[in-house]
Amino acid sequence: MMRRLSLLALSAVLLAAPAAADHHAEAGKAAMTPARISPALAAAVADPRRDEDRARDVWRKPAETLSFFQVGPEMKVGEYAPGGGWYSRLLGLYLGPKGKLVGLYFDPTSGAFSEQSQKGIRDGAAKYPADVAGWSGLPAERFSAMTLESIPDAEKGTFDRIIVARMMHNLMRWNIADREIKAMRSLLKDSGLIGIEQHRAKADAPFSYADGSKGYLREADVIKFMEVNGFDYVGKSEANANPRDTANHPEGVWELPPSWRTKREELKGIGESDRMTLLFRKRA
Repeated sequence: MMRRLSLLALSAVLLAAPAAADHHAEAGKAAMTPARISPALAAAVADPRRDEDRARDVWRKPAETLSFFQVGPEMKVGEYAPGGGWYSRLLGLYLGPKGKLVGLYFDPTSGAFSEQSQKGIRDGAAKYPADVAGWSGLPAERFSAMTLESIPDAEKGTFDRIIVARMMHNLMRWNIADREIKAMRSLLKDSGLIGIEQHRAKADAPFSYADGSKGYLREADVIKFMEVNGFDYVGKSEANANPRDTANHPEGVWELPPSWRTKREELKGIGESDRMTLLFRKRA
C-alpha cells in the first residue's frame, strides 16, 4: 500500500512532464556540443590501473560524461551509491591528486533497507576511503565517505559536483528519491551541479513501465522531478545514448548486458542500455 501511494503521488507530480518535453529539448540544445576533455581526465581514463574496467568505456563514455558534468580535477565531488567501484576507481585517479572524492551512501534508516542491508551500507561507507586508496595508489586521507542519514553541518554547502549514475530508478522504486535528493542538495554549494546518468524509457512509455521497477525512467519525468526538488535544468548530452535499445524488455533493463539476466541471444549484441545524461544546477 505504501509503495502504491508513493507511486501515485509521483505520477501526479509528473503529469505535466511529457507536455514540457519539447521545452526541455530546446533548453538542452546548447549542451549537445561535446565538452572538451581535459588532459588530466584523459590521462586518468587511460591509466593502466583501469585496464580491467576499460571494456565498458565504450558504453559508459566516462571521459565525455565527466566532461559534460563539468567535473574538474581540483573539485570536491560526491559519487552517490558507489556500488562496485567502476566510477570510483576512475574518480580516485582523477580527483585524488588535487581534489576530493567522497562516497555518498544511502540513508540506511530510510525504510527501504533490511537490518542486514543497513549494516552493509554503513560498512561500505566505512571502508570506502581504503578501497579507493588501494585502487588509486594514493593515501586514504585523500578520500572520504558518509551515509546520508545525518549530514554533518561542516559538509553542507561544500560540494562542487555530485554524480548519480544509473541509480534514480532505484530511488523511485524504493520511494526514497525525495529525501535522498534533498540530502544531496544540502551538500552542494550555491549553484553546484548534479549530474544524472539513467536508463532511459521511451517518451511515450506507460508509467507502469517507467516507474523505476524496470530500471527505466522517462527523461521528461526526471527533469520535472529535479525541478520540483530545487534544481534548474542545465541541459543534456547524448554521450550515453544507444538507439539499438528498444527499452521495452519484459524483465527490464537487467535483460541487457552486463546483467543479461534472461540470456536472450537477440539482446546480447545490443550492448548496454540507452541512457539519458542530464545536468542540473542547485537553485537558490
